[in-house]
Amino acid sequence: MQTGSVTTPFGRRPMTLALVRRQAALAEIKQGKTADKWKVFRDASTAMELLGVQSNSLAVLDALLSFYPETELRQDAQLIVFPSNAQLSLRAHAMAGATLRRHIAILVEAGLIVRKDSANGKRYARKNGGGEIESAFGFDLSPLLARAEELAVLAQRVTADRAALRRAKESLTICRRDVRKLITAAMEEGADGDWQSVEDVYVALVGRIPRVPTLAGTTAILDEMEMLREEVLNRLEMLENSQNSSTNDAHSEQHIQNSKSESFIEFEPSSRKEQGAKSSAGRQPKNEQQRAFPLGLVLKACPTIVDYAPGGIASWRDLMSAAVVVRSVLGVSPSAYQDACEGLGPENAAVAVACILERATFINSAGGYLRDLTRRSERGEFSLGPMIMSLLRANGQGDLKAG
Repeated sequence: MQTGSVTTPFGRRPMTLALVRRQAALAEIKQGKTADKWKVFRDASTAMELLGVQSNSLAVLDALLSFYPETELRQDAQLIVFPSNAQLSLRAHAMAGATLRRHIAILVEAGLIVRKDSANGKRYARKNGGGEIESAFGFDLSPLLARAEELAVLAQRVTADRAALRRAKESLTICRRDVRKLITAAMEEGADGDWQSVEDVYVALVGRIPRVPTLAGTTAILDEMEMLREEVLNRLEMLENSQNSSTNDAHSEQHIQNSKSESFIEFEPSSRKEQGAKSSAGRQPKNEQQRAFPLGLVLKACPTIVDYAPGGIASWRDLMSAAVVVRSVLGVSPSAYQDACEGLGPENAAVAVACILERATFINSAGGYLRDLTRRSERGEFSLGPMIMSLLRANGQGDLKAG
């Protein structure tokens, strides 16, 4: 195989350093290496987008391979084919001459073939006295042999990406159907809440689905659609819990709120020591044993609350102070926040308010939502962990874990 030297193109075609490197690499093909030419061709066809070639380029490559008489490409074989343009055009489905030349250039640029031009640019083979080819000028197929493993890896990557895209599209279709039907059911059955706003969010999200789907784009939309489905289900669950609450529970809660409001205007977060001192005369925090999440993790999941802390948030005390401001902005009553602090613990109550702030667009009543979280937590039916991790995924921090 004539791969030991670098040849320059005939005529006006320029020589490039990339072409020099490609030709030099052919001399490094391992001794005795072989590859099935049609297997290599199928891999190149699968990876055509990554290689930057077109379907017509592959038609030309198919025609060139047909001029190589053996099925196996071998390192010790003569891998240069030398068809005329007329012969090549005929095997490339009668491709026009100008189109043929353009796609040959694309194959050369992609590093799938190399030109071996003669002195006058003609393609031919010179044979010795025994009838064996001594030298040939035309198109060298050696790059296909040299890159056989690389092309196989590229083909596997494309196949895996296609499978992942297919799964993502199926999941998005199902999730989109779920959200659409849940919103429709809530609106048609007169469920409490601003379902029109939820539908507006859904319509805007559907409008962002790309016409030409890609794995990254489809996955991003799927993540947001799944988050919206979670929010819709949370709303419906809150409504169901609210409807199942007895009149006596509601009356008792109202009595407690009224009694607290007489002596409590604004609940400021206190330290655990202060909280424990208060609990000796009142209600002990039911979830005081629940460990707070790392502050840095909380801020990654809930970055918006930093806007309500003029001096920034460098400690839990800063977060709890900002949560008091957010509590007022969201319209959460002082008694609801106090109940959360006593039920969840002051740090976790501040975290819950920060999470609610991130999802304020989807939540109709922040105060009712916080009360529901508090009641569910006291019954052991709610944990902040999934909410924080969901927000981390939405903010592109899904690989982080609560420590």
